[in-house]
Amino acid sequence: MTGSARTSGADRIDTTHTRAARGVELGVEHFGDSAAPLVLLAGGTTMLSWPDSLCAALARGGRHVVRYDLRDAGASTTVDPTTPEYTLRDLAADAAALARTLDDRPAHLAGIGVGGMVAQVAALDHPEAFSALTLAGTRPVAPGPVDDDLPDHDAAAMKPLFARPMPDWADRAAVADFAARGAEILGDDPAAAREIAGRIWDRTPGAAASVHMANQMGTVFAALDCAPRWRERLTSIALPTLVVHGRRDPFFPVGNGQALARDIPGARLLVLESAATAIPDATAAEVAAAMLAL
Repeated sequence: MTGSARTSGADRIDTTHTRAARGVELGVEHFGDSAAPLVLLAGGTTMLSWPDSLCAALARGGRHVVRYDLRDAGASTTVDPTTPEYTLRDLAADAAALARTLDDRPAHLAGIGVGGMVAQVAALDHPEAFSALTLAGTRPVAPGPVDDDLPDHDAAAMKPLFARPMPDWADRAAVADFAARGAEILGDDPAAAREIAGRIWDRTPGAAASVHMANQMGTVFAALDCAPRWRERLTSIALPTLVVHGRRDPFFPVGNGQALARDIPGARLLVLESAATAIPDATAAEVAAAMLAL
């Protein structure tokens, strides 16, 4: 572990550092000083998809909160995100390996966005590593064609989202503007998206900035081997499960969360009426309370 800067209480207790897991260095950040582990699996590849406010609320609730960057993003090992030599199941195994380094007890695992897909596979492949499961803003199938009962991306939002010219990824201001405009299209908070994009840019290794920032658009998942399907296995999940979804999410419309809650036995569905793809700070207390209740 490197770069440690420990304080106490529910505030962040370690600055970003790396931890070896299965031969891969993962960029990791800790909140809280409890021994009860809660692992936040990134969406869009970087840990900052989980808001600081939620991390702090969970830590105040007595959890040792750990958020981390997926491979090929942020402070984690990066090789070539356009042609990853690992699979979705490898990313799931990374989550289990990290959880085992934190405590002898199983960890609560949470995944957001495409990271929620990884979390589902992790819970299926490594059930002994986890005590509970939270799935936020995700769906029960891999990127690509969806099942007939799952609503696809909202075409009215996707057209302007993907029609935008790419920014100069080496220009911090241009990247922040690009993120803010994307958030506006999706129904998220543009100011929050601008601030997070700037933070991601600041913590991205210099020469690799273009690759890492482009990763935020999900390029690594577009190239990732996500086979085999796992939806048919969801009925075997025995972990207490919470599904969180924004009512106004145009990327993974709320029907996807509703389907997940139906597929996983005993899962609770929490619909955030004012949210789109991101978890707004205003809902952090509500989401934290639901997660802590598992």
